[in-house]
Amino acid sequence: MIERIGNDTALAREALRAAQRVVAERATPTRAPEPTPLGSAPAAGATAPQGPDFARALSDGLEAVDGQARAAESMPIDLLTGKVDDFHEIAVQLKSAELSFRFAMEIRNKLVDAYREVMRMSL
Repeated sequence: MIERIGNDTALAREALRAAQRVVAERATPTRAPEPTPLGSAPAAGATAPQGPDFARALSDGLEAVDGQARAAESMPIDLLTGKVDDFHEIAVQLKSAELSFRFAMEIRNKLVDAYREVMRMSL
């Protein structure tokens, strides 16, 4: 996905790479469970390794995007009231919020496409 971003948006490309690094750091490596012979139950007391919870990761990501959007909305007001002196900081925050929103929308689109593909499968 990063390679599809044009040359004029190097900031977007770097933001996506940074997001991928954060996701890779959060994910803990898990060992695959030992395979059990067909027709037999797993050993008593054996539990599947717990990896990152998808729903929690999705919720945390959406909260982060929402937080960035809310912070970006308040930046122009902060500039007018004198709380922020640097216009460059506001531009960076706004662009970061925009990129986060676009990235979240791409993830949503991929999830919807995957859902539609699963619904087309026949039993």
